[in-house]
Amino acid sequence: MDHQASEELVISSDKSRLDRALIHSVLASTYWSKGIPRDVVERAIEGSLCFGVYKAGAQIGFARVITDQATFAYLADVFIVEAEQRKGYGKALMAHVTETLGRLGLRRTLLATADAHGLYRQFGFAPLEKPDRFMEINLKDIYQQGKTGTS
Repeated sequence: MDHQASEELVISSDKSRLDRALIHSVLASTYWSKGIPRDVVERAIEGSLCFGVYKAGAQIGFARVITDQATFAYLADVFIVEAEQRKGYGKALMAHVTETLGRLGLRRTLLATADAHGLYRQFGFAPLEKPDRFMEINLKDIYQQGKTGTS
């Protein structure tokens, strides 16, 4: 489904439009998924609700949501390519993502981030109210160790 965010910007959840090479290239260089293999990105896309951001037909941004579409969602892999940052495109993407998730009536949506807290706060995100209730398994070097599994 396409959403005309502005005269020049389209946000789409149509996975066939995604520039998977671009997505992999950006994600493989980020602090949160450095070195991620292409096949892992492909599997992540297939198992998620994805949003591509397009300007003049070219993809400039992405967000991925892992969700049961009933009670819970986890927002991940949000980016706008560097050359297009600070132009309001991240806000447009987050507005569309949160509007879409809002229609699902989810109880909780989480994200983990080391930056852009100000952006996410504008869309209702806040630090965990009770972080002691959350636990994680965090295999920080999984991509460097080559232990990425198969489908």
